[in-house]
Amino acid sequence: MEQEKPMISVIVPVYNVEAWIGRCLDSILAQTYETIEVILINDASSDESGRICDHYAARDGRITVLHFSENRGPSAARNEGIRRACGAFVSFIDSDDYVEPCLLEKLYDNLLENGADVSACGADGIKLQGGPPGTFSRSEAVCCLAHGVPFNHVPWGKLYTMELVKKHPFDERYFYSEDLLFLYEILKSSNRVSYLPDRLYHYVNREGSQVHSGVDDRKCTALLVHDKICRDASVRFPEALAGFQQIALDTNTRLAMLAVEADMPSGMLYGYLKRLCQNTRRHFSRNALMLCQEKKVTAAALLLYAGASVFQEAARVYGQIKRWKGR
Repeated sequence: MEQEKPMISVIVPVYNVEAWIGRCLDSILAQTYETIEVILINDASSDESGRICDHYAARDGRITVLHFSENRGPSAARNEGIRRACGAFVSFIDSDDYVEPCLLEKLYDNLLENGADVSACGADGIKLQGGPPGTFSRSEAVCCLAHGVPFNHVPWGKLYTMELVKKHPFDERYFYSEDLLFLYEILKSSNRVSYLPDRLYHYVNREGSQVHSGVDDRKCTALLVHDKICRDASVRFPEALAGFQQIALDTNTRLAMLAVEADMPSGMLYGYLKRLCQNTRRHFSRNALMLCQEKKVTAAALLLYAGASVFQEAARVYGQIKRWKGR
Protein backbone atom coordinates (compact mmCIF):
# COMPACT_ATOMS: atom_id res chain seq x y z
CA MET A 1 0.00 0.00 0.00
CA GLU A 2 1.30 3.42 -0.98
CA GLN A 3 2.13 5.59 2.03
CA GLU A 4 -0.17 8.58 2.37
CA LYS A 5 1.49 11.83 1.45
CA PRO A 6 1.87 14.58 4.07
CA MET A 7 -0.72 17.30 4.37
CA ILE A 8 -0.28 20.54 2.41
CA SER A 9 -2.07 23.59 3.80
CA VAL A 10 -3.27 26.01 1.13
CA ILE A 11 -3.87 29.50 2.53
CA VAL A 12 -6.00 31.96 0.57
CA PRO A 13 -6.58 35.56 1.76
CA VAL A 14 -9.90 36.79 0.36
CA TYR A 15 -10.98 40.40 -0.15
CA ASN A 16 -13.66 41.64 -2.58
CA VAL A 17 -13.02 39.09 -5.32
CA GLU A 18 -16.53 37.78 -6.00
CA ALA A 19 -15.86 37.66 -9.75
CA TRP A 20 -12.67 35.60 -9.40
CA ILE A 21 -12.86 33.49 -6.22
CA GLY A 22 -14.90 30.69 -7.81
CA ARG A 23 -12.31 29.99 -10.50
CA CYS A 24 -9.55 30.14 -7.88
CA LEU A 25 -11.23 27.61 -5.58
CA ASP A 26 -12.17 25.29 -8.45
CA SER A 27 -8.51 25.15 -9.48
CA ILE A 28 -7.42 24.37 -5.90
CA LEU A 29 -9.98 21.62 -5.41
CA ALA A 30 -8.92 20.04 -8.72
CA GLN A 31 -5.36 19.42 -7.47
CA THR A 32 -3.90 16.00 -8.26
CA TYR A 33 -2.21 16.18 -4.84
CA GLU A 34 -5.30 15.38 -2.78
CA THR A 35 -4.02 15.49 0.81
CA ILE A 36 -4.74 19.15 1.33
CA GLU A 37 -6.57 21.53 3.61
CA VAL A 38 -7.76 24.86 2.23
CA ILE A 39 -7.93 27.77 4.66
CA LEU A 40 -9.88 30.78 3.40
CA ILE A 41 -9.51 34.03 5.34
CA ASN A 42 -12.25 36.48 4.38
CA ASP A 43 -10.71 39.84 5.21
CA ALA A 44 -14.02 41.68 5.82
CA SER A 45 -15.07 41.67 2.16
CA SER A 46 -17.93 44.03 1.34
CA ASP A 47 -19.12 42.01 -1.66
CA GLU A 48 -20.32 38.40 -1.96
CA SER A 49 -16.85 36.86 -1.49
CA GLY A 50 -17.59 35.61 2.05
CA ARG A 51 -20.85 33.96 1.02
CA ILE A 52 -19.13 32.23 -1.90
CA CYS A 53 -16.43 30.91 0.45
CA ASP A 54 -19.07 29.51 2.80
CA HIS A 55 -20.84 27.87 -0.15
CA TYR A 56 -17.64 26.06 -1.20
CA ALA A 57 -16.91 25.02 2.38
CA ALA A 58 -20.36 23.42 2.64
CA ARG A 59 -19.58 21.37 -0.47
CA ASP A 60 -16.03 20.23 0.42
CA GLY A 61 -14.87 19.27 3.90
CA ARG A 62 -11.27 20.16 3.11
CA ILE A 63 -12.18 23.86 3.22
CA THR A 64 -12.23 25.99 6.38
CA VAL A 65 -13.44 29.60 6.31
CA LEU A 66 -12.65 32.34 8.81
CA HIS A 67 -14.32 35.76 8.55
CA PHE A 68 -12.53 38.86 9.87
CA SER A 69 -14.88 41.51 11.31
CA GLU A 70 -12.63 44.30 10.00
CA ASN A 71 -10.14 44.60 7.18
CA ARG A 72 -6.66 43.73 8.43
CA GLY A 73 -4.69 43.22 5.22
CA PRO A 74 -3.20 40.18 3.47
CA SER A 75 -0.35 39.70 5.96
CA ALA A 76 -2.72 39.36 8.91
CA ALA A 77 -4.95 37.04 6.85
CA ARG A 78 -2.06 34.80 5.86
CA ASN A 79 -0.72 34.74 9.43
CA GLU A 80 -4.11 33.65 10.75
CA GLY A 81 -4.06 30.86 8.19
CA ILE A 82 -0.56 29.86 9.28
CA ARG A 83 -1.65 29.71 12.93
CA ARG A 84 -4.56 27.43 12.08
CA ALA A 85 -2.74 25.23 9.56
CA CYS A 86 -2.13 21.54 10.29
CA GLY A 87 -0.02 20.67 7.25
CA ALA A 88 3.64 19.73 7.05
CA PHE A 89 3.93 22.09 4.08
CA VAL A 90 2.17 25.30 3.08
CA SER A 91 1.39 27.13 -0.14
CA PHE A 92 -0.20 30.55 -0.63
CA ILE A 93 -2.60 31.34 -3.46
CA ASP A 94 -4.19 34.74 -4.08
CA SER A 95 -7.96 34.65 -4.41
CA ASP A 96 -8.11 36.35 -7.81
CA ASP A 97 -5.55 33.99 -9.36
CA TYR A 98 -5.82 30.33 -10.37
CA VAL A 99 -3.44 27.39 -10.71
CA GLU A 100 -2.81 24.28 -12.76
CA PRO A 101 -4.15 20.98 -11.33
CA CYS A 102 -0.59 19.65 -10.92
CA LEU A 103 0.76 22.71 -9.06
CA LEU A 104 1.06 21.19 -5.59
CA GLU A 105 2.14 17.76 -6.78
CA LYS A 106 4.96 19.15 -8.92
CA LEU A 107 6.10 21.59 -6.23
CA TYR A 108 6.10 18.80 -3.64
CA ASP A 109 8.01 16.35 -5.86
CA ASN A 110 10.53 19.05 -6.74
CA LEU A 111 11.06 19.94 -3.08
CA LEU A 112 11.45 16.30 -2.05
CA GLU A 113 13.77 15.27 -4.88
CA ASN A 114 16.16 18.15 -4.21
CA GLY A 115 16.05 18.16 -0.41
CA ALA A 116 14.83 21.76 -0.41
CA ASP A 117 13.00 23.87 2.15
CA VAL A 118 11.29 25.92 -0.56
CA SER A 119 10.11 24.90 -4.02
CA ALA A 120 9.16 27.54 -6.62
CA CYS A 121 7.60 27.36 -10.08
CA GLY A 122 7.09 29.62 -13.07
CA ALA A 123 4.03 31.82 -13.60
CA ASP A 124 2.30 33.75 -16.34
CA GLY A 125 0.46 37.06 -16.27
CA ILE A 126 3.46 38.75 -14.65
CA LYS A 127 6.88 39.91 -15.82
CA LEU A 128 9.15 37.03 -14.90
CA GLN A 129 12.44 36.18 -16.59
CA GLY A 130 12.42 32.59 -15.38
CA GLY A 131 15.28 30.26 -16.20
CA PRO A 132 16.24 26.59 -16.28
CA PRO A 133 15.54 24.22 -13.38
CA GLY A 134 17.96 24.68 -10.52
CA THR A 135 18.65 24.17 -6.84
CA PHE A 136 20.23 27.05 -4.94
CA SER A 137 22.13 27.46 -1.69
CA ARG A 138 21.01 30.05 0.84
CA SER A 139 23.20 32.86 -0.49
CA GLU A 140 22.40 31.95 -4.09
CA ALA A 141 18.66 32.00 -3.35
CA VAL A 142 18.91 35.45 -1.74
CA CYS A 143 20.74 36.70 -4.84
CA CYS A 144 18.00 35.18 -7.01
CA LEU A 145 15.44 37.10 -4.98
CA ALA A 146 17.42 40.34 -5.28
CA HIS A 147 17.51 40.05 -9.08
CA GLY A 148 14.06 38.50 -9.58
CA VAL A 149 15.56 35.59 -11.51
CA PRO A 150 14.45 32.87 -11.83
CA PHE A 151 11.63 33.28 -9.27
CA ASN A 152 9.67 36.40 -8.37
CA HIS A 153 9.24 38.52 -5.24
CA VAL A 154 5.85 37.18 -4.15
CA PRO A 155 4.87 34.33 -1.77
CA TRP A 156 2.56 32.52 -4.19
CA GLY A 157 3.73 29.92 -6.70
CA LYS A 158 5.86 28.29 -4.02
CA LEU A 159 5.74 25.46 -1.47
CA TYR A 160 7.39 25.86 1.94
CA THR A 161 8.06 23.60 4.89
CA MET A 162 5.58 24.62 7.57
CA GLU A 163 8.32 24.68 10.22
CA LEU A 164 10.15 27.42 8.32
CA VAL A 165 7.03 29.55 7.76
CA LYS A 166 5.88 29.29 11.38
CA LYS A 167 9.30 30.62 12.44
CA HIS A 168 9.12 33.50 9.96
CA PRO A 169 5.49 34.67 9.50
CA PHE A 170 4.52 37.88 7.71
CA ASP A 171 5.33 41.12 9.51
CA GLU A 172 1.95 42.82 9.94
CA ARG A 173 3.48 46.25 10.46
CA TYR A 174 4.05 46.53 6.72
CA PHE A 175 1.33 46.76 4.07
CA TYR A 176 3.37 47.08 0.85
CA SER A 177 6.49 45.15 -0.19
CA GLU A 178 5.68 42.90 2.78
CA ASP A 179 5.90 39.92 0.43
CA LEU A 180 9.51 40.76 -0.37
CA LEU A 181 10.38 40.97 3.33
CA PHE A 182 8.66 37.64 4.02
CA LEU A 183 10.63 35.91 1.26
CA TYR A 184 13.88 37.52 2.33
CA GLU A 185 13.47 36.22 5.89
CA ILE A 186 12.44 32.78 4.61
CA LEU A 187 15.27 32.41 2.11
CA LYS A 188 18.00 33.63 4.44
CA SER A 189 16.90 30.90 6.88
CA SER A 190 16.58 28.11 4.30
CA ASN A 191 19.25 25.61 3.35
CA ARG A 192 18.14 24.91 -0.20
CA VAL A 193 15.66 26.39 -2.64
CA SER A 194 14.62 24.50 -5.76
CA TYR A 195 13.06 25.97 -8.90
CA LEU A 196 11.18 24.40 -11.81
CA PRO A 197 10.24 26.61 -14.78
CA ASP A 198 6.81 25.08 -15.47
CA ARG A 199 4.19 27.85 -15.54
CA LEU A 200 1.81 26.36 -13.02
CA TYR A 201 0.51 29.60 -11.50
CA HIS A 202 -1.72 32.08 -13.36
CA TYR A 203 -1.49 35.63 -12.03
CA VAL A 204 -4.47 37.89 -12.80
CA ASN A 205 -3.45 41.53 -13.20
CA ARG A 206 -6.63 43.49 -12.46
CA GLU A 207 -7.03 47.26 -12.37
CA GLY A 208 -8.79 47.35 -8.99
CA SER A 209 -5.95 45.63 -7.14
CA GLN A 210 -3.65 47.34 -4.64
CA VAL A 211 -0.87 47.54 -7.23
CA HIS A 212 -2.85 50.01 -9.34
CA SER A 213 -4.48 52.11 -6.60
CA GLY A 214 -3.10 55.43 -5.35
CA VAL A 215 -0.56 56.22 -2.64
CA ASP A 216 -1.15 56.44 1.10
CA ASP A 217 0.78 55.97 4.33
CA ARG A 218 0.11 52.22 4.25
CA LYS A 219 1.84 51.88 0.89
CA CYS A 220 4.74 53.99 2.11
CA THR A 221 5.59 51.30 4.67
CA ALA A 222 7.41 49.82 1.65
CA LEU A 223 10.15 52.36 2.32
CA LEU A 224 10.74 50.85 5.76
CA VAL A 225 10.82 47.36 4.23
CA HIS A 226 13.56 48.34 1.78
CA ASP A 227 15.54 50.06 4.52
CA LYS A 228 15.36 46.91 6.65
CA ILE A 229 16.35 44.51 3.86
CA CYS A 230 19.18 46.65 2.47
CA ARG A 231 20.61 47.24 5.93
CA ASP A 232 20.66 43.50 6.66
CA ALA A 233 21.86 42.47 3.20
CA SER A 234 24.77 44.93 3.34
CA VAL A 235 26.15 42.81 6.21
CA ARG A 236 24.95 39.27 5.44
CA PHE A 237 24.66 39.20 1.63
CA PRO A 238 26.70 42.10 0.18
CA GLU A 239 26.68 40.41 -3.22
CA ALA A 240 22.89 40.89 -3.31
CA LEU A 241 22.80 44.49 -2.07
CA ALA A 242 22.73 46.24 -5.46
CA GLY A 243 19.79 44.08 -6.50
CA PHE A 244 17.78 45.03 -3.42
CA GLN A 245 18.71 48.69 -3.90
CA GLN A 246 17.40 48.46 -7.48
CA ILE A 247 14.10 47.05 -6.17
CA ALA A 248 13.90 50.03 -3.80
CA LEU A 249 14.50 52.47 -6.67
CA ASP A 250 11.89 50.73 -8.80
CA THR A 251 9.31 50.78 -5.99
CA ASN A 252 9.99 54.45 -5.24
CA THR A 253 9.54 55.52 -8.86
CA ARG A 254 6.31 53.53 -9.23
CA LEU A 255 4.89 55.00 -6.02
CA ALA A 256 5.94 58.47 -7.16
CA MET A 257 4.09 58.07 -10.47
CA LEU A 258 1.00 56.75 -8.67
CA ALA A 259 1.15 59.79 -6.37
CA VAL A 260 1.36 62.17 -9.33
CA GLU A 261 -1.55 60.44 -11.09
CA ALA A 262 -3.72 60.53 -7.95
CA ASP A 263 -6.06 63.42 -7.30
CA MET A 264 -4.50 64.84 -4.14
CA PRO A 265 -3.69 68.37 -2.91
CA SER A 266 -0.37 69.78 -4.09
CA GLY A 267 1.06 69.97 -0.56
CA MET A 268 0.21 66.35 0.18
CA LEU A 269 1.71 65.26 -3.15
CA TYR A 270 4.93 67.13 -2.40
CA GLY A 271 5.10 65.46 1.04
CA TYR A 272 4.92 61.98 -0.46
CA LEU A 273 7.43 62.83 -3.19
CA LYS A 274 9.83 64.20 -0.57
CA ARG A 275 9.70 60.94 1.38
CA LEU A 276 10.28 58.95 -1.81
CA CYS A 277 13.14 61.26 -2.76
CA GLN A 278 14.85 60.72 0.61
CA ASN A 279 14.46 56.95 0.32
CA THR A 280 15.83 57.02 -3.23
CA ARG A 281 18.93 58.87 -2.04
CA ARG A 282 19.45 56.29 0.72
CA HIS A 283 19.48 53.41 -1.75
CA PHE A 284 20.95 55.09 -4.79
CA SER A 285 24.11 53.59 -6.26
CA ARG A 286 25.64 53.29 -9.70
CA ASN A 287 25.40 49.49 -9.55
CA ALA A 288 21.72 49.64 -8.60
CA LEU A 289 20.98 52.10 -11.41
CA MET A 290 22.70 49.83 -13.93
CA LEU A 291 20.36 46.98 -12.94
CA CYS A 292 17.23 48.98 -13.87
CA GLN A 293 15.76 47.24 -16.90
CA GLU A 294 13.47 50.05 -18.05
CA LYS A 295 14.81 53.40 -19.24
CA LYS A 296 11.81 55.20 -17.78
CA VAL A 297 12.59 53.77 -14.33
CA THR A 298 16.20 54.92 -14.64
CA ALA A 299 15.08 58.41 -15.67
CA ALA A 300 12.48 58.59 -12.89
CA ALA A 301 15.01 57.45 -10.29
CA LEU A 302 17.44 60.16 -11.39
CA LEU A 303 14.68 62.78 -11.19
CA LEU A 304 13.68 61.61 -7.71
CA TYR A 305 17.32 61.73 -6.64
CA ALA A 306 17.48 65.34 -7.89
CA GLY A 307 14.57 66.35 -5.66
CA ALA A 308 10.82 66.24 -5.08
CA SER A 309 10.13 69.54 -6.87
CA VAL A 310 12.23 68.45 -9.87
CA PHE A 311 10.27 65.19 -10.16
CA GLN A 312 6.93 66.97 -9.71
CA GLU A 313 7.67 69.48 -12.49
CA ALA A 314 8.98 66.78 -14.85
CA ALA A 315 5.86 64.71 -14.26
CA ARG A 316 3.67 67.75 -14.96
CA VAL A 317 5.42 68.38 -18.29
CA TYR A 318 5.28 64.68 -19.17
CA GLY A 319 1.54 64.64 -18.47
CA GLN A 320 1.00 67.64 -20.75
CA ILE A 321 2.92 65.97 -23.57
CA LYS A 322 0.87 62.78 -23.19
CA ARG A 323 -2.38 64.75 -23.31
CA TRP A 324 -1.17 66.68 -26.37
CA LYS A 325 -0.22 63.47 -28.21
CA GLY A 326 -3.58 61.94 -27.30
CA ARG A 327 -5.54 64.64 -29.08
